[in-house]
Formats: sequence, structure tokens, C-alpha cells
Amino acid sequence: MAEANRLHFNEEAAVYDSKHSRLNERLTEEIQARLDWIGVDWANTDDEDEDGIRPEGEPQSTQSRREVRLLDYACGTGMMSRALAPYTTQSVGIDISENMVAAYNSRAENQGLSQDEMHAVVGNLTAPDGPQHAELLSDPRFFGFDIATIGGGLHHFTDPELAVVRLVERLRPGGVVLVWDFSPHGPMHGHGGHHAVLHHGLSEERVRAMFERAGAGKGFSLEVLGSGVSLGHGEHGEGEILRRQVFLARGEKAA
Repeated sequence: MAEANRLHFNEEAAVYDSKHSRLNERLTEEIQARLDWIGVDWANTDDEDEDGIRPEGEPQSTQSRREVRLLDYACGTGMMSRALAPYTTQSVGIDISENMVAAYNSRAENQGLSQDEMHAVVGNLTAPDGPQHAELLSDPRFFGFDIATIGGGLHHFTDPELAVVRLVERLRPGGVVLVWDFSPHGPMHGHGGHHAVLHHGLSEERVRAMFERAGAGKGFSLEVLGSGVSLGHGEHGEGEILRRQVFLARGEKAA
């Protein structure tokens, strides 16, 4: 199933952002509106505005910024990293798709960010024989994160519970796990076979249990985002339009 995901998202990488622009914009707004709820001690500085966003064109002052490191797993092109970039000092992405990783890094470079600020690598945290050598992901720089995210990836994983366990292992004590995904729904016609959608949404009970099993059950909270989101399917994004409920969930690793 991991290989099916890799092949599908390699094909999707070049058009992914344009196909899902409205969803990405909605999720970015919802995440940035919940910074207090997420519960990280963000890297705001005196020369940022009240929302933590630096005025355009002003240089970044690293001396006054509190270090906040983000691990973005199943990062894709980097929506979660970009949504939280104004409030973090480093984003590290990991994805099984080499083309998604290339798109992530290209967007970061185009934004003028250094590799120390935002960079992704190819990898699979749940398989020892993944596409990236285990030695790379065992490097200390892939541990000790303040926040770890999975954006829309859990329903693609063979074992989402194991994925959350592996993510929590890479958090510092007191670090936060943040995910978005779909609430339970019926099968999407044409959506599940060719790119390994293995779970037709996730219930709050299941998400709570996977956070608790992984050691990130402290302060668990799940919020459903309003009336849901619209999803288009079919070739080139045409065809049936479906609405799906989306949730955000967060929990803390024991200190």
C-alpha cells in the first residue's frame, strides 16, 4: 500500500496545489485561527503583528525568536508547514513520494527559505525498508520537535495508530501532535482503489485512542470544521462534487 501511495502522489505532485487550493486555504485559515488551542509556545517576536505574521519585506530577526521546530509527516507539498511557518523557526518534512518532497523543497526555496528553515526528505517512519535509509531518520535532527503534524494522511496509512506512535517518539516531552483528516463517511467512488485510501474517515473515539496509545493523550481535543469541505473527483478535478466533514485533533506528549 505504501508503494501505491508513492506512485499516486508522484503523479499528483505537479498539480496537487492547484487541484486542492480551496481546501488548503480553508485549512490554513482554520489552523491559524486555533493557535491557542493547538497549545504550542510559538516563536512570535516583537516586530511581528498580533497574529504572529511578519510584515512583508522586513528581515527576520532570529535572535529574538524562540526556537520552535515542526515535523511535518506525510508533508506533501507542505501545506501544514506553510500554515505554521509564521509561528515556527524550522519545518522538517518527510514524505514517501519523492515528487512531493521535490515540490515541497521547491516552494520553500521560492519563498527564500534556507534548508535550515524549511526542508523535506523522502522517508517512511512506519517501515524499516522505506525509500530513505534508516540511518538518515535516526539522526538527532529528526527528534526533539515541539510540534508534529499529519495533514490528511492518516486515512492513507495501513496502520495509522503506528504512524502516530512513530510521530510522538520524535517529539520533545510536552510536544504537541496535530492532525487533520476526514470524519467517517461512505466510500468515495473512484477515490479509493488507485491510491490506497484505506480508511473511510476516522471517528473521534479512534483518534483519541490512537493518541492515548502513542503517549499523546494529554489535553486531547478534536474539533470538526463547520459544515465541511467540498471535494471534486474525476479526471482533471471534474465530475462528482462531494462534501466531507474535516476535523482537527491535538494532544500532548507527557512531559
